[in-house]
Amino acid sequence: MSSPASTLSSGALSGRRNTSPRTGLLARIMGLLALRRQRRALAALDAALLKDIGVSPEDARDEAARKLWDVPPGWRI
Repeated sequence: MSSPASTLSSGALSGRRNTSPRTGLLARIMGLLALRRQRRALAALDAALLKDIGVSPEDARDEAARKLWDVPPGWRI
């Protein structure tokens, strides 16, 4: 009889995920759509709400106007 550990694939043991390129593409698209929603929501906030979160109206406008693919390196999806 084999132990549970011996039945795991080598990928599971090494911590690697078994993802196909299709899954990665879908995750990227979903992330970009979420980013678009967040930027639209930011653009819809009034000056009082922006002040509450510490963002100037100019900064909010600039962020909302950025292209979908224009994200800081730390935000890479």
